[in-house]
Amino acid sequence: MSTTAPFNPDQVDALDATQLAALIDHTLLAPTATAQDIDTLCEQARSFGTASVCIQPIWVARAAKQLAGSSVKVCTVIGFPTGTHTPETKAFETTQAIRHGADEVDMVIDQAAALAIDKATLLKDIGAVVEAAKDHDVVVKVILETAALTDQAKIIACEAAVETGAHFVKTSTGFGPGGATTEDVALLRSTVGDKLGVKASGGIRTYQDAVEMLKAGATRLGASSTYAILS
Repeated sequence: MSTTAPFNPDQVDALDATQLAALIDHTLLAPTATAQDIDTLCEQARSFGTASVCIQPIWVARAAKQLAGSSVKVCTVIGFPTGTHTPETKAFETTQAIRHGADEVDMVIDQAAALAIDKATLLKDIGAVVEAAKDHDVVVKVILETAALTDQAKIIACEAAVETGAHFVKTSTGFGPGGATTEDVALLRSTVGDKLGVKASGGIRTYQDAVEMLKAGATRLGASSTYAILS
């Protein structure tokens, strides 16, 4: 299935559990997660056939070992959860994550720059991660934390993501003031068009939540409630 072009409503309604699972980043980002929790997450992801597991950087090597030989990718977070790291720090985090086995990275933007409509700073911020990942076939998703931003800030961040060569824009960390909304997903989709994928993340707990996000324009979902969504 395409990771960039949105689905039409009939396509979404026709998705079976296997196809829906393949659009989900099975997520566990709690700072208290244990090694056993990560092992269980990976076992679940294999069973479900999810797109990836999304975990903190400290667990990347373990997850990569657990998921070796499967179709499930290892996704981690960069500049998480506030985005207030320097571009150089985010680039270093990205390089380390790739060395440990990450296939995808979800980076948090400089929200202050977005609110200031400072595209030049956003281009440096996002571009540092894209540059660090570009020679490794690693997918870069750009987390906007939409609940904290104005619509103008969301638009400028999306434009910077497109211009730097990122692969997705994403609604939220799950640690901010709010999660995904269909309105924000639609705004992100209308801004990036078919150039980038849109990942809806934060508060997606049911099958209906997932369907609504996909119909609004999402092509990837971040969720810790994968079992409930697919049941």
